[in-house]
Amino acid sequence: MQTQERKRVDELKNEIAVAGGVDTVRDRRMLDERGFDEFVERQCGRFYAQRMGRPSLAPGRYFRLLLIGYFEGIDSERGIAWRAADSLALRSFLGVGLNQMPPCGG
Repeated sequence: MQTQERKRVDELKNEIAVAGGVDTVRDRRMLDERGFDEFVERQCGRFYAQRMGRPSLAPGRYFRLLLIGYFEGIDSERGIAWRAADSLALRSFLGVGLNQMPPCGG
């Protein structure tokens, strides 16, 4: 990863950590303003096959799920999915509507 991009990732990580974990409204706005989803897609693009298996999660959504797990101390994908399904705030953070199932990540 390039030095400038590494610095950008570290700044985002530090801002979320200093704030004491995931504040869904503030953090979603911050990630959206800084183009987090597009940045992650560029970084992970070469690892995604065009036509192989079932469609995968968008990289931005997957990393948002990982942030939830990290800051809430959940170490399993099932646990993260259950927590996301149970919380309206986390659904908003992930961009998932009430009529949709949150992604499980795996």
